[in-house]
Amino acid sequence: MPRISRRSLVGHGLLAAPALAPMLAGPGRARAQAPWPDKPVRIIVPFPPGQASDILTRLLADELSKRWPQRCFVENRGGAAGVPALEMAARSAPDGYTLVAGTSGTLGVNPSVVPRLPYDAERDFTPISNVAMVPLLIVAHPNFPGRSAQEVVALAKARPGAVDMATAGPATSQHLAAELFAHRCGIQLNMVHYRGSGPGMADLVAGNVTLMTDSVASSLNNIQAGRLIPIAVTTPQRIPQLPDVPTIAETVASGYGAFGWSGLAGPAGLAPEIVRKVNADTVAILRDPAVAARFVELGTIADPTSPENFAAFVKAEIAQWREVVRLANVRLDG
Repeated sequence: MPRISRRSLVGHGLLAAPALAPMLAGPGRARAQAPWPDKPVRIIVPFPPGQASDILTRLLADELSKRWPQRCFVENRGGAAGVPALEMAARSAPDGYTLVAGTSGTLGVNPSVVPRLPYDAERDFTPISNVAMVPLLIVAHPNFPGRSAQEVVALAKARPGAVDMATAGPATSQHLAAELFAHRCGIQLNMVHYRGSGPGMADLVAGNVTLMTDSVASSLNNIQAGRLIPIAVTTPQRIPQLPDVPTIAETVASGYGAFGWSGLAGPAGLAPEIVRKVNADTVAILRDPAVAARFVELGTIADPTSPENFAAFVKAEIAQWREVVRLANVRLDG
C-alpha cells in the first residue's frame, strides 16, 4: 500500500519486542509477578463518538483486546479542542492502564493556538506509535468555476480575499492546511468556519459555499456520487482512495504537505517494557492487510511507527503549525 512520505522523517524503524518482564504499577513499584495488563486498559479519545479518531481508535482497541488477556476500551472525552482529555491523560498514573489518542489537533496544533495550555505536548506524554494519517483535500461544488489547484490560485489572485474557503472550524487541521496553502501560493482566501466537517460539508453539497478544505473521509462518498469535485489532495503523495487526484505539492506548491493524523501515547514516565509491548502489538495490527484495507475504506491510511519516530514527527508538526499560526494570526480562547 502506498505510504505517505514525511518531510522530516526517514523510514519507520521498529523496536524489537523482547519477552516482557514484570511491569511497573507506578513509579518505582514492582507489580508482583503480574504480567501487564492484568486489568482493562482504557484509551481516552478527545472527541465524541463517530469522529475519525474515535472510529480508528476503536478499531485498534478491538484488535488489541484480541491479543491481550484484558479488554482494551475507548473512553470519549470530547470538547474544548480536546484539552480536558489530554490533561486527564497527562495526569494519569504511568502504569499503562490509561493511554490517549493524540492527534494533529491536540498534540500538533494546540500548543500554538491555546493560551495557557495545561499540558506540554512533548514533555507530558510518552509517544507509542502513530496510528493513521487522515488525508485532506480541497473539494469544490460543481458550480465552482475552477477544476484545479492552479485555477483556484488564479481566481484568488484575481479577487484577493473574495474566494470563500470553508473549513471544519478555526485552528483545525482543515483550517491550517488551507492557511498553509494560501501562504505558500501567495493568495488571500476568506475562511468560512463551521462547527465541524458535517455542517460545512452539508453547506458545500447544497452550494451555499463552493470550496472547502476537508478530510477525504468526510468527502469521499459525495465525490464518488458526483456531488463534489476533488481539486487537489494536501498530502505529499497521491493517495489510494483518489489516485487520479493530484497533490498541491505537484501542482502549485512544491514541498507542501499537510494532513490530519491520530496516534497513541501514554503519560510521561510510562515503563519502557510497556511502551515496547504496546508498540509491537499496534504495529503488527496496523500492518495486517485486512486492517490496512479497512483504514483505506474509511478514508485514512494506517501509519505504524516506532516510538522514536512518532516523537520526532510530533515535534516537526508542532514546529510547522507554530509558523502557520503565526503567519495567519490564529488563536483559540482557552
